[in-house]
Amino acid sequence: MTNSNAPETNDGYDINAIQDKWLPVWDELRPFDSGNPTDARPKKYVLDMFPYPSGDLHMGHAEAYALGDVIARYWVQKGYNVMHPIGWDSFGLPAENAAIKRGLDPKGWTYDNIAQQRASMRRYACSFDWDRVLITSDSNYYRWNQWLFLEFYNRGLAYRKNSNVNWCPSCQTVLANEQVVQGLCERCDSLVTKKALTQWYFKVTEYADRLLDDLDTLEGNWPSKVLTMQRNWIGRSYGADVKFEIEGRAEPISVFTTRPDTLFGATFMVVAADSELAAELVAGSDVQVQQEFETYLEKVKQSNDIERLATDRPKTGLDSKRFAINPINGERLPIWISDYVLADYGHGAIMAVPAHDQRDFDFAKAMNLPIRVVVDTGDPSPLESQTPTTGDGVLINSGPLDGLTKAEAIAKATELLTLQGKGKATKNFRLRDWLISRQRYWGTPIPIIHCDSCGEVPVPAQQLPVELPSAAGLDLKPKGTSPLGGATDWVNVSCPKCNKPAKRDTDTMDTFVDSSWYFLRFLSPNSTTEAFDQDLAKQWAPVDQYVGGVTHAILHLLYARFFTKVLHDLGYLDFDEPFTRLLNQGMVLMNGSAMSKSRGNLVRLSDQLDLHGVDAVRLTMAFAGPPEDDIDWADVSPAGSAKFLARAWRCASEVTGEVGADVALGDKNLRRATHSFLRDFPVAIENFKFNVGVAKIMELVNALRKAIDNGPGAADPAVREAAETVAKALSLFAPYTAEDMWAKLGHQPSVALAGLPAADESLLVEDSLTAVVQVDGKLRDKFEVSVTITEDELRELAFGSENVQRAIADREIANVIIRAPKLVNIATKA
Repeated sequence: MTNSNAPETNDGYDINAIQDKWLPVWDELRPFDSGNPTDARPKKYVLDMFPYPSGDLHMGHAEAYALGDVIARYWVQKGYNVMHPIGWDSFGLPAENAAIKRGLDPKGWTYDNIAQQRASMRRYACSFDWDRVLITSDSNYYRWNQWLFLEFYNRGLAYRKNSNVNWCPSCQTVLANEQVVQGLCERCDSLVTKKALTQWYFKVTEYADRLLDDLDTLEGNWPSKVLTMQRNWIGRSYGADVKFEIEGRAEPISVFTTRPDTLFGATFMVVAADSELAAELVAGSDVQVQQEFETYLEKVKQSNDIERLATDRPKTGLDSKRFAINPINGERLPIWISDYVLADYGHGAIMAVPAHDQRDFDFAKAMNLPIRVVVDTGDPSPLESQTPTTGDGVLINSGPLDGLTKAEAIAKATELLTLQGKGKATKNFRLRDWLISRQRYWGTPIPIIHCDSCGEVPVPAQQLPVELPSAAGLDLKPKGTSPLGGATDWVNVSCPKCNKPAKRDTDTMDTFVDSSWYFLRFLSPNSTTEAFDQDLAKQWAPVDQYVGGVTHAILHLLYARFFTKVLHDLGYLDFDEPFTRLLNQGMVLMNGSAMSKSRGNLVRLSDQLDLHGVDAVRLTMAFAGPPEDDIDWADVSPAGSAKFLARAWRCASEVTGEVGADVALGDKNLRRATHSFLRDFPVAIENFKFNVGVAKIMELVNALRKAIDNGPGAADPAVREAAETVAKALSLFAPYTAEDMWAKLGHQPSVALAGLPAADESLLVEDSLTAVVQVDGKLRDKFEVSVTITEDELRELAFGSENVQRAIADREIANVIIRAPKLVNIATKA
């Protein structure tokens, strides 16, 4: 990263001395405090996704916080009162597992890491408002997690039920669907299995429509791929709930299908092996089926959902020896039990139409079940091609639906089912309710007391927070039940309703609860009377700019949106989307791979800061490319960044013009370069083209260096103007260097508050340009002319050119076209 024609050294530029000089000054000045109620500047809320305190800051943090800081500092320079807070997402499995491994208390390990990260953030010169700090494992924070839980509970949005859940045998805890990645635990990569447990859920599905539809309001402000990921995860589909009578069962079962038009093609039914319905059906079958089912179910529990849904997986199943009745034609359908249907999809059962569905077709072939074609797509018949046809077409073999198109047949079939009371139009979602309870210690205790007489009893608000008991004496090793069960003095309490002996709930909350509303807590992080100040929420929220990794595109963002909508409906907020704009940064790699000790490619941020200085690392992160792209640290040059910073610093050191001199008397060309920069730089920053912004600074430094060395000289007012502009813009990326430049230019700190002026458009108007002369289509001469030159003057200039006369020679001129001030086009006769 260098824009110099000749090699330079960093003589005189000592970044370590500069850092040591300015850091204590900023600590005293606190230029980024945002809590002054008399501050009349317009408000802007910039937020970085807060870190997990797993150790010191790493290279990923370095990129994320450098980019977020550019945005925050930019808006401060543009005259805004910017709230840019920081905190720590400090509960969760990593801290607990690390503490168990080291024989430590999770709290002590966590808070030691927070202290280390806080010191590193201070060194990294992040523009945080250090009066707005939160730690989610502080009881003054998680008290409000519990308060929110009870608000949700009272509204019917928090409930407890028994179901088959994702179970990590290594972490010995349940996982939400979103925490299972490719069938593995996102924390430890262990294979996730299924386990029947009674767990707490948040009823996020009640908000599924709004969570999906409101994504439209974020178009253009959130990355399109994030919006797509959210839409796919919510997964709304339209169809019908169809009632199938079961022989020997009093109540019919409902099957959701997006294709009720294909009911005449249903030749069997499939029930999820791990569903309650499967167990019920088998219980009413013969002993042999019951025994086979127990064996089969154990095998199913060893598979994850992704494996079960794979189309290329061999199909297995069990005949329940029970039958359902097709409601549209009265046909008896054998009921099979299989793993390729999931218990939590629809109602855990499907009608199988093998001629027009790949998995149904494969299952029918494997079990020798009938295949009936009911849609003529124009393709070869599945009975002949041995391949199902899944496209649109015309209905056949379907009684009253024959001859109808897909859309017509869906509407007709739904109408028939509704008239007979055997079905209705409905919609289904891929989204499932959020499983929030965890069987681990280091998390927010769930504020519910279980009483044999009263059932579930909420902890009274005045008794919050329900604080975690000390870890001393508890066995924190994962064992399938919460370690909190061992804290008998903590567990055993009196029921708040009847005063009889009762027990606390021993599960803790998923840590995504902590991060679903933390942006609101930053408004009043130290309040002991409310979760957040509603008046401040009206002034500051929602977040204007959110910055963080795309790894949170589904889990965190979806849950934060859910919380915001609930709080809006409860009357606590006047908005229902938490983050107006979103920027996702890429990863920092080394030699093409994610950094890790095992790969031997780990780069320590602390080492890079010691070697190159904070500013060089920050500038490198911004200059490496578009923020959303990955950065390969092997391909960038922090040493080159340091060299450029030294060059800019020396320019400021050499300025001799007086502060306040009349800049209108300065060099016109340099002033034009400065104000061209002031026009283009904000556009680059506001469009997240930070690398372009850095390049613009480099161009201006080049022009500044040229003006100092080759005229008009260091005393020219335009030189001072350019140097001051560089310092202000550079403060976004390299605050230490910029602050020192600002001081050398004769100003008081802090440059961060100096203000980036608007471009003077009058300086950008060109008073001359290049006119070209063509003869028979070929360029023959060009001139620097006034923008006000007339056609006659341009004609005289063109015909007075020796080059033009030589090109015309003795040929007769056929035509002359003059477009003053840019063009003279001369055509001759052949």
